[in-house]
Amino acid sequence: MTRAKLRKSGYKLLIGYAAAPVIHGLIIFSCAGRTDLPWIWIYLVVNFIGLVGGILPVCARNPELVNRRGDFRRAKDTKPWDRWLIMVYGIFSCYLMPAVAGLDVGRYHWSEMGPGAAVAGIAGFLAGSALLTWSMLRNTHFETTVRIQTDRGHSVVTTGPYRFVRHPGYVGAIIWNLTTPMMTRSAAAFIPAIAGVAVLVIRTSLEDRTLQRELRGYTEYTRKTKYRLLPGLW
Repeated sequence: MTRAKLRKSGYKLLIGYAAAPVIHGLIIFSCAGRTDLPWIWIYLVVNFIGLVGGILPVCARNPELVNRRGDFRRAKDTKPWDRWLIMVYGIFSCYLMPAVAGLDVGRYHWSEMGPGAAVAGIAGFLAGSALLTWSMLRNTHFETTVRIQTDRGHSVVTTGPYRFVRHPGYVGAIIWNLTTPMMTRSAAAFIPAIAGVAVLVIRTSLEDRTLQRELRGYTEYTRKTKYRLLPGLW
């Protein structure tokens, strides 16, 4: 059996992960009007470590998943509502959040968080990255968009972090959103961050309903793993 290798789409995803901190930096520094912001530079380094360091183990363990994640636009059976949610999430979390942070810490000083919050944010961000990586390593169907992967023998995953909550990858992404304002020391950036979290909660709800309706064995799984995101609450 030939082992899967990274294809063009997989390398494209890797480049995107590596480029994301650069894009965030350009947005932040452009909005800030200055580059002498040491905590922003630290944030960008941590962001790079979390993104690239998190995806590399997946490349080594399951390169085909990386290929699929990089080729998500070609998936014709993606749920229509998910394409919209991905776009809205990207606007809030990938563009508005760094823009607000840059305007806040560089120009208008609407809010300020101490270095202790930034250090806690770094620890939280890396923990969220580790959770996302663990989820992808355990779930070979962790594609970018919501679809029933009949072409890949889609099945329920119940091991690893999926023993505790049904959507651990979203938990990791939510942690990313909530710790980024802390790392940039901008409380104002919590506004787009929380909007991004709201989109993820909506997506979690819609995806969970889809899986219960269309994926064999998922309803039985929900009886054992009762919570979607937060044990004891939801």
